[in-house]
Amino acid sequence: MKKFVLAVLAVLGAGVVMAQIPSVKVENSRGKSVKTSTLVDGETPMILSFWAVSCSNCILELNAISEKYPDWLEEADFRVVAVSVDDAKNSAKARALAEGNGWGDFTLLYDKNQDFQRAMNAPVLPHVFVVDKTGKIVYSHTAYQAGGEDELFNVIKSLK
Repeated sequence: MKKFVLAVLAVLGAGVVMAQIPSVKVENSRGKSVKTSTLVDGETPMILSFWAVSCSNCILELNAISEKYPDWLEEADFRVVAVSVDDAKNSAKARALAEGNGWGDFTLLYDKNQDFQRAMNAPVLPHVFVVDKTGKIVYSHTAYQAGGEDELFNVIKSLK
């Protein structure tokens, strides 16, 4: 039993998770309420990134992904979903930051009450998940180091 628990902890520590995307209401970039379960389309995997305007590492990581995204799309079909967890007071700042950084190719969501963030158990920012086309979470990491975005893309490529 002890070996089994250690094996499970080793897998989880390596960033592998096997949960599904929960269904929570958030706001899209047009200000409309959408359910997060609609992100799962059965066709394309996604990088799902939780971020906030006060999180410099979040912004660095999303900018790094944004810079490489057009080239990556030549190798793999996937989407990037950037979820701001800024409250209603800072939501306008989050929208302006996303627009100013050129994240228009991403699906931008605004989780003003942090309901989606809690449902995903993502208390630390940045928190990034790779989700397969069926909605299963196959990878997760927190924090950001330059080059970490390449690891995300490698996981995406492995989801053929």
